[in-house]
Amino acid sequence: MRILHVLLVVLFLMLQGAAGQHEFPRPHDACTRLNGRCFPGICRRPYYWVGQCGNGFSCCRRCVEM
Repeated sequence: MRILHVLLVVLFLMLQGAAGQHEFPRPHDACTRLNGRCFPGICRRPYYWVGQCGNGFSCCRRCVEM
């Protein structure tokens, strides 16, 4: 069963190469979908880190306290 999974992954990568895609598709606005903003460096208060932006910046979201 494990070999089947490996073969499917290899087939998927081969099909991507044949289609001209050299990397996995990545959403462009992943940070904005997380209600975040891109900042250079690390996130400072009142923001906290939720991911990484496409340009290498940190995706930071504002901390909401109740």
